[in-house]
Amino acid sequence: MSYFTVHSIRVSWTVILLVGYFVYLFLGAAVFQMLEKQAESRTRSNFQLEKLKFLTNYSCLDGPALERFVQIIIDAWDKGVNPTGNSTNPSNWDFSSSFFFAGTVVTTIGFGNLSPSTVGGQVFCVFYAIFGVPLNLTFLNYLGRSLNGHLKRLERSSQKSSNCKQVMKIFTMAFFLIFGTVLFLVFPPLVFSHVEDWTYGESFYFAFITLSTIGFGDYVVGTDPDKHYISIYRGLAGVWIVIGLAWLALLFNMGSRVLEQILQLKWHRNKSNLEVMHSSKQEDCCT
Repeated sequence: MSYFTVHSIRVSWTVILLVGYFVYLFLGAAVFQMLEKQAESRTRSNFQLEKLKFLTNYSCLDGPALERFVQIIIDAWDKGVNPTGNSTNPSNWDFSSSFFFAGTVVTTIGFGNLSPSTVGGQVFCVFYAIFGVPLNLTFLNYLGRSLNGHLKRLERSSQKSSNCKQVMKIFTMAFFLIFGTVLFLVFPPLVFSHVEDWTYGESFYFAFITLSTIGFGDYVVGTDPDKHYISIYRGLAGVWIVIGLAWLALLFNMGSRVLEQILQLKWHRNKSNLEVMHSSKQEDCCT
């Protein structure tokens, strides 16, 4: 276990990392609560007001009947059926949509807007995930190593014409970061905002939440019943997810390695300082 010294007190880096991790979680919880709780209260109040207005306008309908109808709508939504529109809405289980769903299973994104409702589908989903998640991790690791190999080759080819090794390494990482950001996080939201009628901010939010496998399910492509999507739209979105996952996972790994190197560097510095202090104390004792 690595330590560093502050005013002659040994402190573990593991403890610092653990405390920092939970402080980060607590800070995030406080900010989310501050930003979202008031908006939720307004939405809740507006919904209750609209229910009262509805009961006032339709006096033949009582409160319990309305609550049952609302529950039916919620159940339909939970099973992937959009309550708006009519029964001619596109199926959530055509091949393109099923391919998209299969991708969300093996990548563990799980948007939550769609799930199997039959016992056979649920059982198959379990076994499909048992074999599919390791297969997906293997594929992403292979793809990540391939991308990393291309980065190293680019770095080596750049070093042939320059002696500034550190500068070229930084340049290579910056190129990888910028190119990947444009390809997976800047350009796709332009497409999504055009097709889905989302704002660019909403589309960018969807792209990152998806590729990071957080997958809240508040925004999902190809689910608007008032739109006519091309048949391969969600399939192409599934391909974008798989390749983008590999890029973002590699980016996260690079960030993790940088943090570990910083921690190790500080530990080595503190270790060297301790050795110097120890040797100087021995010299003082000898004299």
